[in-house]
Amino acid sequence: MSVRQSFVTPAEILGLRPLGKSLRQCKLALLGDASAPPSRWGPSSLRILKPWVSVPTWLGHTRADRRVIVYNLPNRTPQPRDRGYSVRVTDCRDFRGRRLTYDGHVGTDFALPPGTRLCAAAPGIVRGVVLEMQRGGRKVYVDHGDGLLTTYSHLSRALVEPGQRLARGEVLGLSGMSGVDGILMGPLLAPHLHFNAVLDGLPVDPWAAPGETSMWLEPNAPTPWRGPTDADVPAPTWDAAAVEAALSVCADDALAARLRALPDPADRGFALAIEQVFRPFLFPAPLRLTARPTPRAPRLSLPLHPEDFDGTVMLDAVGPALLRAFAGG
Repeated sequence: MSVRQSFVTPAEILGLRPLGKSLRQCKLALLGDASAPPSRWGPSSLRILKPWVSVPTWLGHTRADRRVIVYNLPNRTPQPRDRGYSVRVTDCRDFRGRRLTYDGHVGTDFALPPGTRLCAAAPGIVRGVVLEMQRGGRKVYVDHGDGLLTTYSHLSRALVEPGQRLARGEVLGLSGMSGVDGILMGPLLAPHLHFNAVLDGLPVDPWAAPGETSMWLEPNAPTPWRGPTDADVPAPTWDAAAVEAALSVCADDALAARLRALPDPADRGFALAIEQVFRPFLFPAPLRLTARPTPRAPRLSLPLHPEDFDGTVMLDAVGPALLRAFAGG
């Protein structure tokens, strides 16, 4: 199957613009600094390299059945917060109790040829477009109100700006493999969208384990949005006292001061939630940023375009038939 792909340069795909800033951030991921421990790697990290998937994806191929491959799922096993980001496969389980994940992984990876359209999973407001090679490359942050945020990482190109309102399913960027991961692992690691769901300021797995409510509109079987225009964004629900409590225990005093200086409480709560997702080592424990827990509810669509995909398939569910499922791009 061929998806609609936009041309993106190698520098865009890997996030190498601007070059100096990108290389400094890659060094930070590998070596750490006074505020961030280095990433942790080991022989078990080789388990996330699946060239039988990654090479066809880099070449622009997708499955003939129009299902996108879920390459990694969120890890449900809590990790030590005072250590660096772990790319090891040692202490991890996904929502099914299987190991389609790795230790430090808190999002869902969708394997996509570079230049594939990415879409808003729910109506929202763009809160940030950033390049952080040490943590996900080029990223777009979207606030959906009522405690829910989503992040879109490893983009080659963002097509939105902060403050922009998005309808459900509206295109927000193009996929790539920006970040230190793509530079170090190259064609052995599939280019992908790393998608985070965040509820009340904490990472949450949108896939439902037994007894849970799925956060996908189609329970554990997400599809791209094909319905009428859906652009209603609920109000944010950050709690000023909870936000201040989290800032008071943040290990980075300069960061806490910058966030306190933000004049808009909604911006302050959102920015703090993002820090808890991508730099959890700055906080002694996961801290909810709302006055009360927001119940899990089906609010998310598959963040891909309906002209390109119909649904998903788990990588570990397709086995040896995987290569036969690819069609020319």
